[in-house]
Amino acid sequence: QVQLVESGGGLVQAGGSLRLSCAASGRFFRINDVAWYRQTPGKQRELVAVVTESSRTNYVDSVKGRFTISRDNAKNTVNLQMNNLKPEDTGVYYCKTNFVVLGDYWGQGTQVTVSS
Repeated sequence: QVQLVESGGGLVQAGGSLRLSCAASGRFFRINDVAWYRQTPGKQRELVAVVTESSRTNYVDSVKGRFTISRDNAKNTVNLQMNNLKPEDTGVYYCKTNFVVLGDYWGQGTQVTVSS
């Protein structure tokens, strides 16, 4: 059984920073890509950033230069450093992890609220 635990959300003023973490535990062979998504009411879940097994990264245009995704393979953890946050970054952030053989697993989500 695999578990994903997200942490680091909260309330911050515009221009502030937050660091989200997604930690995987349980029985699995290897982690492929890991992605962070966000969802706001009335909108589809949006891909924000992705990191491959080889640590290549990609970002949605709206967060480029402000967010950094990174992974620590020894700790089975992926982090999303979010700087210069804007009110439009508000939403529930989800971690999606692709495990070899097991496929995709989603975390429970963590709320990020940016006040103006």
